[in-house]
Amino acid sequence: MIKKVTVNNLQNLKNSGEKFSVLTAYDFSTAKYIDEAGIDVILIGDSLAMVALGYETTHAVGVEEMKIFTKAVAKGVKRAFVVTDMPFLSYHTDIPSAVKNCGEMIKLGANGVKIEGFSDYIVEVVKRLTASGIPVMAHLGFTPQFLNTLGGYKIQGKTQEAADKILSEAKQLEKAGAFSLVLEMVPQESAKYITENLSIPTISCGAGKYCDAQVLVSDDVFGKYSEFTPKFARKYGDMKALIFDCAKKFNEDVKNGNFPSENEIF
Repeated sequence: MIKKVTVNNLQNLKNSGEKFSVLTAYDFSTAKYIDEAGIDVILIGDSLAMVALGYETTHAVGVEEMKIFTKAVAKGVKRAFVVTDMPFLSYHTDIPSAVKNCGEMIKLGANGVKIEGFSDYIVEVVKRLTASGIPVMAHLGFTPQFLNTLGGYKIQGKTQEAADKILSEAKQLEKAGAFSLVLEMVPQESAKYITENLSIPTISCGAGKYCDAQVLVSDDVFGKYSEFTPKFARKYGDMKALIFDCAKKFNEDVKNGNFPSENEIF
């Protein structure tokens, strides 16, 4: 029987100095394949707003859409820890609705949720979610849901003062019960400093190599999404070319009569 990854496993990896991997997935088959490949944490990222649904930002995706993708991904995973990215305004209005929305993802098969940003209210949300049995992955640095207030895609934590501010916020989220922390678009030196001063694992999203884990959007890794590729993403394949080539060949075979063949008919 395959042993399921838990928050305790991830904490133990941090404690022993071992790294772990995080990739996004939005559908059953992709989740199944990357789970079988040994990825430790699978994130149903709100990045699906752009790469799966064609929206311009993550703001447009809602709870009902995230529930559909969560259910599909969870069905494909046996080993990895599954985390749902809670969408914009799904946990901001009041604590009861935050607990309800996050709880729905757990009911559908997620093992935890990810929420962005910091405030006294967010700290209280983390406390209440944790007390309700919902593991929380926090997210600081550049937070896409706060794109408009941050003034664009800007690196965060570039000075000692700014790094100290992120660390202070991270410590409060850690104390509130967060089991891990994503650091996005933070200078490597700042991320190292924050990582060394936290007990919970940190996950780098363009925050250098000294975090306890690395996360990327799977469509960037597979070379499937070509509209925009972040500087920190590494392309391991060219699915765009593969999909284009297969579709082109099928189109040609249909039109010249080469499909179906005698072996493909009843």
